Amino acid sequence: MSTPFSFHGAMLVCAAACNAAFAAPVDTIDTAPSVQLAPVIVTAQRRSENLQTVPIAVTAVSGKALEDSGYQSITDLQYLVPGLQYDPTKGAAFQIRGVGSQSFDFSNAKSVSVVVDDVVMDAQRANGLIGLIDIERVDVLMGPQGTLFGKNATSGVMSVTTEKPELKQWSVRAGASYGQRSDRQYNATVNAPLGDSSALRISAFEQGQDGYGRYTTLGRKLGEVKEHGYRARLLFNPSRDLEVIVSNDYQQHWDSNIRTAVSGAPAKLVKAQLDAGVVPGPRNADNADSAFGQTTTEEWGSSLRVRYKVGDATLTAITAYRGSTFDNDTPANLVPHNIYAFIPFNKGELETSKYSQEIRLASGSDQFMEYVGGLFYNKLNAKQTQLQWGTQGAPLVSPNGVPLRQLYALTGAIGKSGNTSLFDAENVTTAAFGQLKFNFTPQASVAIGGRYTRDRNGQSLSYIDVPSEPITGINNTFVATSAPPLYPEGTVNGHNFSYRISPQYKLSKDVMVYANYTTGYKPGGIAFVGNKYDPYREETVKSVELGVKSELLGRTLRLNADVFMGKFKDFQTTILTTIPGSQTLQAVIGNAGGLRSMGAEVGLTWRAAPALTLNSSLTYTDAKYTNYVYDSKTNYTGSRLSNAPRWAGTMGLDYQTAAGANMVIKAHMDVSFRSKLWTVVGQPAYSQVPGYALVNARVTLSPNDSAFEYGIYARNLFNRYYSTGYQQYGPLGLLQYTTPNAYRSVGMFAKYNF
Repeated sequence: MSTPFSFHGAMLVCAAACNAAFAAPVDTIDTAPSVQLAPVIVTAQRRSENLQTVPIAVTAVSGKALEDSGYQSITDLQYLVPGLQYDPTKGAAFQIRGVGSQSFDFSNAKSVSVVVDDVVMDAQRANGLIGLIDIERVDVLMGPQGTLFGKNATSGVMSVTTEKPELKQWSVRAGASYGQRSDRQYNATVNAPLGDSSALRISAFEQGQDGYGRYTTLGRKLGEVKEHGYRARLLFNPSRDLEVIVSNDYQQHWDSNIRTAVSGAPAKLVKAQLDAGVVPGPRNADNADSAFGQTTTEEWGSSLRVRYKVGDATLTAITAYRGSTFDNDTPANLVPHNIYAFIPFNKGELETSKYSQEIRLASGSDQFMEYVGGLFYNKLNAKQTQLQWGTQGAPLVSPNGVPLRQLYALTGAIGKSGNTSLFDAENVTTAAFGQLKFNFTPQASVAIGGRYTRDRNGQSLSYIDVPSEPITGINNTFVATSAPPLYPEGTVNGHNFSYRISPQYKLSKDVMVYANYTTGYKPGGIAFVGNKYDPYREETVKSVELGVKSELLGRTLRLNADVFMGKFKDFQTTILTTIPGSQTLQAVIGNAGGLRSMGAEVGLTWRAAPALTLNSSLTYTDAKYTNYVYDSKTNYTGSRLSNAPRWAGTMGLDYQTAAGANMVIKAHMDVSFRSKLWTVVGQPAYSQVPGYALVNARVTLSPNDSAFEYGIYARNLFNRYYSTGYQQYGPLGLLQYTTPNAYRSVGMFAKYNF
């Protein structure tokens, strides 16, 4: 990400990162004499509190900031929160402070927990939220968060709060935008009162973008994205003491973001690609494969949230059911398969279902002892079929037009009937958690929290026969390439007590210092990689954080900063290795003996004038393995973590001014940047992504006394290209992934608010 605009003085001096980067968006700007920053309310400790009183590093991203950025997916939050990254490879997961889940395994828990309206979104290959529509706020909590949030999260929590139905008020909001490559978003939200004590809120969206690349032999687009979904929330509020919310949602994502060739393929493949109009290289977005690659994700669910006042305390119960599917059809040939084929058939179908129940009791605030305590239960089931049928380089059709009948079943097993793997996993978590906060004086307090967790993670691997004719066009015979696992199933049971100690002290009414000592835990599991039964151990972390939160200059300047260090033991991670006897690379999960992440974060928001707000953020992270010896040939000790830039930051500006008597102009600009990083552990030579910056801009015209707004937007204004991941893929050489965000999109938008 580059930083081509130049408010160097105010902006670069303000460079800051984790705690309040987007806490004061343009919707707080008015023409009133006061220019004080509006308070930012978060729920980091399971109660509504001012961000400045919470002794945790938190980045609060408002729904207005999301809208102004123009981003459309929860994975795009990495460009708004410097300490947050998203890794689209190795199972697709978030990282905080450089650390996150790095595994395809179905019994592996996520290091960063995504929580939407108090429901943990832990399904594999799913993020829990697709469209960023009708969002009130996203709170990103840095560091271990096991003592108060659902599942134990060793790296952090992304807590998403959607807009709640409003009583006695009709409202309609709608928006539409359209830009380059059919970059589009259409959304609508209706809030309808149902009598005096009930209300219904429904939001729906459709969004996407045409591809940035081509399937040159198929005449189709590569990199296309299509998404749609809805959310409905019914509020029942019969008294001041009782609130009931029933929620239901459905979301679908489809894309053709398939890998493309960079370098290292044999001369025969390179020539075939060039002949088909594909030029391999670091900016190549085309593919000459004669089979189309695509993935589809569906997520849906319902929840019941009941809040009841018991004296000055609040009892909250959340019951949720969720399901998801993830279907991948991602062949890997690079050229027409009548010339060369590697894995022409690579299909997987994953189905998950989960049930969760959480009950917690929270005391009122502003008393000597405040408490939060609760129970949590979560059961997640996942079942996936996966077929990988290869040719070891032979074309699927001979020069005489005879189809290849024998295929190699990379997902079969020698001596076993079946050409397709069937994984069946069940992960069960039961926990009790709580926190006591002692307010010794108006200035001094200490919070002590704990969580006891029991986990049972089990998985099995079996083999089934999938008819080949509907997939390949003929009846094939299959040869397995590896032996079955020694054990076809296994279960790992674990338990842990995690805790947090956090003193804080107010130096003045607007300046608070705090410290955190926190431990965290992820359960072990059972992996089956290359038909190898491979249990792995639990992961633990000990983390220290020191911070300051302040509001200065008459509360027009908010400055928060912290330093941190986390030491992980038996970190669960993945490396790419070749399966013995084949050219196929597999992602193998194991335990790195030691990992350390340390650094500093600072965030600043300045209300420079009633019409002008500046914000800036900066984070420095040094995350590396302190002990990682996988085998006699693989020693990654001292290597930096993948997708973990040392430097990342944001800068933003919101300004509004009158344009004549009947018009207001609002201007927004934000810059997100990060330094170079590596996408494969221990392989900086081929997987380095240079540092880059993304600039977004938006100009809005808002007529007075009108429900309409309209304007223009630019996302990635300076067209800064970057890759999101690299893979060494056997004889195909070095491949890469990219994203629509790596290409400029300029367009128009309109909004209606009634």
